[in-house]
Amino acid sequence: MMTPFLSLSRPALSGLAAALEMERLSFPVHPFSLANYVPDELGAIIAIELNKLRQQGMSTAHMAYMLKLLAQERAISHQKQEQVDLVWTGPESLGTESRDTAVVARELFSSARHSVLISSFAIDQGAKGHELFRPLVDRMNANPQLSVRMFLNVKRQYNDKTPASTLLRQFAENFRKHVWIGQRLPDVFHDPRALELSTHTNACLHAKCVVVDDERVFITSANFTEAAHQRNIEAGVLISNRVAARAIRSQFEMLVTQKILQKIPGL
Repeated sequence: MMTPFLSLSRPALSGLAAALEMERLSFPVHPFSLANYVPDELGAIIAIELNKLRQQGMSTAHMAYMLKLLAQERAISHQKQEQVDLVWTGPESLGTESRDTAVVARELFSSARHSVLISSFAIDQGAKGHELFRPLVDRMNANPQLSVRMFLNVKRQYNDKTPASTLLRQFAENFRKHVWIGQRLPDVFHDPRALELSTHTNACLHAKCVVVDDERVFITSANFTEAAHQRNIEAGVLISNRVAARAIRSQFEMLVTQKILQKIPGL
């Protein structure tokens, strides 16, 4: 059975706790005596709850302590909600509170201090790819200590029998020539299962996310392509939470340790 205290706002919980602590309320409590602390429509049910707790032997001090705990929990909950931003690509409705995918990606890259992890199913090449990754290239040039690890899908075309080693060499050459314009290269990893010839055992690296400094994680439907950052309808969340950021990074690093994800030779 839910307590009616859960219907009170954080200020109302704190105000009611203070009133009990300072003995401004006397028992049995009547709805009219709560007029300065809770909404009128909740006065009767809150009075009943307080009187019931008193009859069960709870002291005024204990009630006040319980209400303060509820208020603190409400404050923490609100803080957590404020750490999550909706990130969006595409047409927006008037009054929405989403952030732009391309802007968020640039901000994350430009503010990175220690580490950046990127996972994407697809990436653009040529001028579009250069533009997407330029903020990160600039940041790597400005900060030689910045570690960048990318997890990308290297795919095999249908019925292509080219050896996996050849496909990986071609991917690395293409990445250096047509994707990455910086002198310092990131460490790039792939899922070898994507290059298996059998359609029954192959798989792809489909995750799309960015983790920066083990503090912020951006999880999105958007690939690192101009279309996904500018024109498509894409949705994601930017989470400022160290536990979540470290958990995502650790998941990738564990797969590297287990050799499920492997470094691409030459990158």
